Amino acid sequence: MAPLLAVCAGYFMVILDVTVINVAVPVIGRELPASLTGIQWITDGYTLVFAGFLLTAGALGDRLGHRRVFCLGVTVFTASSAACALAPSALFLVTARLVEGLGAALIVPGSLALLQQAYPSPPARSRAFGLWGSMAGIAASAGPLLGGLLVSTVGWRWVFLINLPVGVACLVLTLRHVARSPRHSDRALDWPAQCAVVAAVALLTAALNEAGRRGWSDPAVLAGAGLAVLAAGAFALRERLARSPVLPPGLLRSRAMSGGAVIGMLFNLGFYGMVFTASLEFQHQRGFSALRTGVALFPAVAMTTFASVLSGRLSRRTGDRPLVVSGMLLAALGLAGWAAAGPEPAYALLVAPMMAAGFGTSFALTGSTATMMGAAPAAFSGTASALFNTTRQIGSATGVALGGSLLATAGSYGAGLRTSMAIGALAYLTAAGLAWLCVPAEPKTA
Repeated sequence: MAPLLAVCAGYFMVILDVTVINVAVPVIGRELPASLTGIQWITDGYTLVFAGFLLTAGALGDRLGHRRVFCLGVTVFTASSAACALAPSALFLVTARLVEGLGAALIVPGSLALLQQAYPSPPARSRAFGLWGSMAGIAASAGPLLGGLLVSTVGWRWVFLINLPVGVACLVLTLRHVARSPRHSDRALDWPAQCAVVAAVALLTAALNEAGRRGWSDPAVLAGAGLAVLAAGAFALRERLARSPVLPPGLLRSRAMSGGAVIGMLFNLGFYGMVFTASLEFQHQRGFSALRTGVALFPAVAMTTFASVLSGRLSRRTGDRPLVVSGMLLAALGLAGWAAAGPEPAYALLVAPMMAAGFGTSFALTGSTATMMGAAPAAFSGTASALFNTTRQIGSATGVALGGSLLATAGSYGAGLRTSMAIGALAYLTAAGLAWLCVPAEPKTA
């Protein structure tokens, strides 16, 4: 149980920091003070570095040992959180957030690899992956509630200070109870390829973030997307020439691996797009405070833990495919129900769609994670985890960008919201179809 707590604590910190900051930045901007650009970098700088360095961190874990890299990430993340809390200026805070994003990137790939190592039995591993997956949903949806509570009571600096005790506890538990990981020192790090993939993911994430604010036809957005394509092309060319590629061709030829990565991207697009647009709906259209918005999103949070634990237990009997397919279909039904609820539906009518989306996403996440990790050789567990989480981050950024763009450009706010929910439902349906083709049906008992 201790390895599970250690790993989940680290992962929870990372995902919480993505969402908890959103309700704090207006206050930060007034107190430090910060320009609009500075406020954007406080939120986006963390996401860019986090998404950009995931694959590099996974490769480092495979080479140096995942426990070592995970502990380094927790140390960097905790120390940079303290620096964020003590920031005397906006520039200092942005710099500390960039370092915090690097720590997050070092934590996440190792978290799944360490769980795979600590729980070799497939049933136990599925339950562990279930709890790991529930951390994402809880942190994403509870972030606005916790952030609003902290900002309105003890101040914005506590948004970062809460990471300190969690980080210290995570580090102590990991060093005491998580076994050392095998090292594959013969795995060379192809730095040109690593730099290319960092540039591609960071540029794509930046372009998607800006698209939600500037519009999809803005020159900066188009330039960022074009440079991301060029960097991705350079990465693909280098991979063909490298003796030790970052993503071995055999991994990507695996239907379970490539399909699982796309499924992760699609359901993150649907879920995080819903959370983002719902937050704006509650605060801007209904006049909810940050704290009340967090409470309004709670139905989605409440479902995530229950669904992940349940799917982890059921997978031993049913296999992963039925759980992923049914979860995606339920989530699609939830967002379709929101889209069909009308231009100004009563809040009571939105509770069931939010519960369906939260439950369905978490119900499918456990099986998707198990599929990705099960398809990868042990020597590439960090790379597989990094690939899965990189595509999920791209999905999150795409969902937020699409939601923001639709809300800004639609004829009315309600029309933009309903269109965003319909696109999220379509993403879930597509993920269900892919899961039927790519996720293994047989339960794992060995």
